[in-house]
Amino acid sequence: MKVMIEKDFETMSETAKTVLLGHMSQAKRVNLAITAGKTPIKVYEKMVATVKNSPNYDNVHYYNFDEIPLPNQTEGITISDLKKLYLTPANIDQKQIHPLTIDNYQEQDHKIEAVGGLDAMLIGLGEDGHFCGNMPQTTRFNETTYKVTVSGEEPWFVPEMMQKGMSFVTMGPVSIMRVKHLILIVNGKKKASMVKDVLTGPIIEEKPASFLQLHPNLTVILDQEAASELN
Repeated sequence: MKVMIEKDFETMSETAKTVLLGHMSQAKRVNLAITAGKTPIKVYEKMVATVKNSPNYDNVHYYNFDEIPLPNQTEGITISDLKKLYLTPANIDQKQIHPLTIDNYQEQDHKIEAVGGLDAMLIGLGEDGHFCGNMPQTTRFNETTYKVTVSGEEPWFVPEMMQKGMSFVTMGPVSIMRVKHLILIVNGKKKASMVKDVLTGPIIEEKPASFLQLHPNLTVILDQEAASELN
Protein backbone atom coordinates (compact mmCIF):
# COMPACT_ATOMS: atom_id res chain seq x y z
CA MET A 1 0.00 0.00 0.00
CA LYS A 2 1.27 3.46 -0.96
CA VAL A 3 -0.28 6.40 0.91
CA MET A 4 0.05 9.91 -0.50
CA ILE A 5 -1.10 12.82 1.66
CA GLU A 6 -1.70 16.14 -0.07
CA LYS A 7 -2.42 19.49 1.55
CA ASP A 8 -5.95 19.98 0.19
CA PHE A 9 -8.68 18.78 -2.15
CA GLU A 10 -7.23 20.64 -5.12
CA THR A 11 -3.76 19.13 -4.76
CA MET A 12 -5.17 15.67 -4.07
CA SER A 13 -7.19 15.89 -7.27
CA GLU A 14 -4.16 17.00 -9.29
CA THR A 15 -2.18 14.03 -8.00
CA ALA A 16 -4.97 11.59 -8.86
CA LYS A 17 -5.21 13.08 -12.35
CA THR A 18 -1.48 12.62 -12.88
CA VAL A 19 -1.62 8.98 -11.78
CA LEU A 20 -4.54 8.23 -14.10
CA LEU A 21 -2.97 9.98 -17.09
CA GLY A 22 0.16 7.94 -16.52
CA HIS A 23 -1.89 4.82 -17.21
CA MET A 24 -3.85 6.39 -20.05
CA SER A 25 -0.72 7.51 -21.92
CA GLN A 26 0.52 3.98 -22.54
CA ALA A 27 0.85 2.85 -26.17
CA LYS A 28 -1.71 0.06 -25.84
CA ARG A 29 -5.34 -0.49 -25.00
CA VAL A 30 -5.96 0.77 -21.46
CA ASN A 31 -9.00 -0.42 -19.51
CA LEU A 32 -10.02 2.03 -16.81
CA ALA A 33 -12.85 1.84 -14.25
CA ILE A 34 -13.85 5.17 -12.72
CA THR A 35 -16.07 6.30 -9.88
CA ALA A 36 -19.02 8.66 -9.71
CA GLY A 37 -19.89 10.91 -6.77
CA LYS A 38 -18.47 14.15 -5.35
CA THR A 39 -14.90 13.14 -4.54
CA PRO A 40 -13.61 12.87 -8.15
CA ILE A 41 -15.25 16.07 -9.45
CA LYS A 42 -12.00 18.05 -9.54
CA VAL A 43 -10.09 15.05 -10.92
CA TYR A 44 -12.44 14.94 -13.89
CA GLU A 45 -12.37 18.69 -14.44
CA LYS A 46 -8.61 18.51 -14.72
CA MET A 47 -8.67 15.42 -16.95
CA VAL A 48 -11.19 16.94 -19.36
CA ALA A 49 -8.77 19.81 -20.08
CA THR A 50 -6.17 17.29 -21.24
CA VAL A 51 -8.26 14.52 -22.79
CA LYS A 52 -11.02 16.36 -24.67
CA ASN A 53 -10.70 15.88 -28.43
CA SER A 54 -7.18 14.50 -28.08
CA PRO A 55 -6.39 11.47 -30.27
CA ASN A 56 -3.73 10.49 -27.72
CA TYR A 57 -6.37 8.88 -25.53
CA ASP A 58 -8.40 6.95 -28.09
CA ASN A 59 -6.82 3.81 -26.61
CA VAL A 60 -8.61 4.23 -23.27
CA HIS A 61 -11.76 2.21 -22.59
CA TYR A 62 -14.02 3.07 -19.67
CA TYR A 63 -16.00 0.87 -17.30
CA ASN A 64 -18.35 1.60 -14.43
CA PHE A 65 -17.95 -0.82 -11.53
CA ASP A 66 -21.47 -0.55 -10.10
CA GLU A 67 -24.91 0.46 -11.28
CA ILE A 68 -28.30 1.35 -9.84
CA PRO A 69 -31.03 1.11 -12.47
CA LEU A 70 -33.66 3.82 -12.73
CA PRO A 71 -37.31 2.96 -13.49
CA ASN A 72 -38.36 3.87 -17.02
CA GLN A 73 -34.86 5.05 -17.96
CA THR A 74 -32.41 3.33 -20.26
CA GLU A 75 -29.35 4.29 -18.19
CA GLY A 76 -28.65 3.84 -14.50
CA ILE A 77 -27.51 6.36 -11.92
CA THR A 78 -23.78 5.61 -12.12
CA ILE A 79 -23.24 5.77 -15.87
CA SER A 80 -25.47 8.85 -16.08
CA ASP A 81 -23.33 10.55 -13.44
CA LEU A 82 -20.09 9.53 -15.16
CA LYS A 83 -21.31 10.94 -18.44
CA LYS A 84 -22.27 14.20 -16.78
CA LEU A 85 -19.00 14.54 -14.84
CA TYR A 86 -16.48 13.34 -17.38
CA LEU A 87 -17.39 11.22 -20.37
CA THR A 88 -19.54 13.82 -22.15
CA PRO A 89 -17.43 16.90 -21.32
CA ALA A 90 -14.33 14.98 -22.45
CA ASN A 91 -16.13 14.00 -25.67
CA ILE A 92 -15.38 10.30 -25.18
CA ASP A 93 -16.52 8.17 -28.11
CA GLN A 94 -19.35 5.78 -27.26
CA LYS A 95 -17.32 2.83 -28.54
CA GLN A 96 -14.87 3.44 -25.68
CA ILE A 97 -17.60 3.19 -23.02
CA HIS A 98 -18.65 -0.23 -21.72
CA PRO A 99 -21.54 0.12 -19.27
CA LEU A 100 -22.19 -2.42 -16.54
CA THR A 101 -25.94 -2.96 -16.20
CA ILE A 102 -28.42 -5.04 -14.25
CA ASP A 103 -28.84 -7.13 -17.42
CA ASN A 104 -25.20 -7.87 -18.28
CA TYR A 105 -23.51 -8.05 -14.85
CA GLN A 106 -23.03 -11.83 -15.05
CA GLU A 107 -20.84 -11.33 -18.14
CA GLN A 108 -18.78 -8.46 -16.69
CA ASP A 109 -15.79 -10.36 -15.33
CA HIS A 110 -15.45 -12.53 -18.45
CA LYS A 111 -15.63 -9.52 -20.78
CA ILE A 112 -13.00 -7.62 -18.83
CA GLU A 113 -10.71 -10.64 -18.72
CA ALA A 114 -11.09 -11.10 -22.49
CA VAL A 115 -9.66 -7.61 -23.16
CA GLY A 116 -6.73 -7.98 -20.79
CA GLY A 117 -8.24 -6.99 -17.46
CA LEU A 118 -8.59 -3.59 -15.82
CA ASP A 119 -5.34 -1.64 -15.80
CA ALA A 120 -6.53 0.80 -13.17
CA MET A 121 -9.56 1.65 -11.08
CA LEU A 122 -10.37 4.96 -9.40
CA ILE A 123 -12.53 4.40 -6.32
CA GLY A 124 -13.84 6.39 -3.38
CA LEU A 125 -14.73 5.56 0.21
CA GLY A 126 -18.11 5.94 1.89
CA GLU A 127 -18.45 7.24 5.43
CA ASP A 128 -19.89 3.82 6.34
CA GLY A 129 -16.86 2.01 4.93
CA HIS A 130 -18.35 0.94 1.62
CA PHE A 131 -16.52 0.92 -1.71
CA CYS A 132 -18.12 0.48 -5.14
CA GLY A 133 -21.50 -1.08 -4.32
CA ASN A 134 -20.00 -3.27 -1.60
CA MET A 135 -22.10 -2.16 1.35
CA PRO A 136 -22.20 -3.06 5.05
CA GLN A 137 -24.43 -6.13 5.64
CA THR A 138 -24.61 -7.12 1.95
CA THR A 139 -20.91 -7.57 1.11
CA ARG A 140 -19.31 -11.00 0.95
CA PHE A 141 -15.58 -11.10 0.37
CA ASN A 142 -15.85 -14.13 -1.95
CA GLU A 143 -18.00 -12.36 -4.56
CA THR A 144 -17.07 -11.44 -8.13
CA THR A 145 -19.56 -9.12 -9.89
CA TYR A 146 -22.91 -9.66 -8.19
CA LYS A 147 -26.44 -8.36 -7.68
CA VAL A 148 -27.85 -7.03 -4.41
CA THR A 149 -31.58 -6.91 -3.73
CA VAL A 150 -32.49 -4.36 -1.07
CA SER A 151 -34.47 -5.70 1.89
CA GLY A 152 -35.11 -2.32 3.47
CA GLU A 153 -33.36 -3.38 6.69
CA GLU A 154 -29.87 -2.30 5.66
CA PRO A 155 -28.27 0.52 7.69
CA TRP A 156 -27.68 2.48 4.50
CA PHE A 157 -31.27 2.14 3.23
CA VAL A 158 -32.72 5.58 2.40
CA PRO A 159 -36.41 5.36 1.42
CA GLU A 160 -36.24 8.69 -0.41
CA MET A 161 -33.52 7.34 -2.71
CA MET A 162 -34.42 3.67 -3.15
CA GLN A 163 -37.27 1.24 -2.79
CA LYS A 164 -37.49 -2.00 -0.89
CA GLY A 165 -37.00 -4.87 -3.33
CA MET A 166 -34.95 -2.88 -5.84
CA SER A 167 -31.69 -4.39 -7.09
CA PHE A 168 -28.31 -2.98 -8.02
CA VAL A 169 -25.08 -4.55 -9.26
CA THR A 170 -21.44 -4.11 -8.33
CA MET A 171 -18.02 -5.58 -8.91
CA GLY A 172 -17.27 -7.59 -5.78
CA PRO A 173 -14.06 -7.96 -3.78
CA VAL A 174 -12.76 -10.86 -5.89
CA SER A 175 -13.18 -8.81 -9.07
CA ILE A 176 -11.48 -5.82 -7.44
CA MET A 177 -8.46 -7.91 -6.50
CA ARG A 178 -7.90 -8.64 -10.20
CA VAL A 179 -7.45 -4.94 -11.04
CA LYS A 180 -3.79 -4.18 -11.72
CA HIS A 181 -3.72 -0.83 -9.90
CA LEU A 182 -6.29 0.46 -7.41
CA ILE A 183 -6.37 4.20 -6.73
CA LEU A 184 -8.40 5.20 -3.67
CA ILE A 185 -9.13 8.91 -3.22
CA VAL A 186 -10.64 10.36 -0.04
CA ASN A 187 -11.07 13.91 1.18
CA GLY A 188 -12.55 15.62 4.20
CA LYS A 189 -12.46 15.40 7.97
CA LYS A 190 -15.75 13.50 8.16
CA LYS A 191 -14.11 10.44 6.60
CA ALA A 192 -10.91 10.55 8.65
CA SER A 193 -12.05 7.97 11.22
CA MET A 194 -13.13 5.52 8.52
CA VAL A 195 -9.87 6.04 6.60
CA LYS A 196 -7.98 4.95 9.70
CA ASP A 197 -10.29 1.96 10.28
CA VAL A 198 -10.19 0.56 6.75
CA LEU A 199 -6.45 1.11 6.19
CA THR A 200 -5.13 0.01 9.58
CA GLY A 201 -7.93 -1.93 11.30
CA PRO A 202 -9.15 -5.50 11.00
CA ILE A 203 -10.41 -6.79 7.65
CA ILE A 204 -14.13 -7.30 8.24
CA GLU A 205 -17.21 -7.41 6.02
CA GLU A 206 -18.93 -4.86 8.27
CA LYS A 207 -16.42 -2.34 6.88
CA PRO A 208 -16.09 -3.59 3.31
CA ALA A 209 -13.26 -1.26 2.24
CA SER A 210 -10.98 -2.88 4.84
CA PHE A 211 -10.60 -5.59 2.19
CA LEU A 212 -8.56 -3.16 0.09
CA GLN A 213 -5.61 -3.67 2.44
CA LEU A 214 -5.06 -7.01 0.72
CA HIS A 215 -4.59 -5.57 -2.76
CA PRO A 216 -0.95 -5.87 -3.92
CA ASN A 217 -0.95 -2.52 -5.75
CA LEU A 218 -3.08 -0.02 -3.84
CA THR A 219 -2.39 3.72 -3.98
CA VAL A 220 -4.27 5.85 -1.46
CA ILE A 221 -4.45 9.60 -2.14
CA LEU A 222 -5.74 11.70 0.77
CA ASP A 223 -6.02 15.35 1.67
CA GLN A 224 -4.70 16.34 5.08
CA GLU A 225 -8.17 16.32 6.64
CA ALA A 226 -8.92 12.75 5.54
CA ALA A 227 -5.50 11.66 6.77
CA SER A 228 -5.75 13.46 10.11
CA GLU A 229 -6.31 10.32 12.23
CA LEU A 230 -3.53 8.27 10.67
CA ASN A 231 -0.30 7.93 12.62
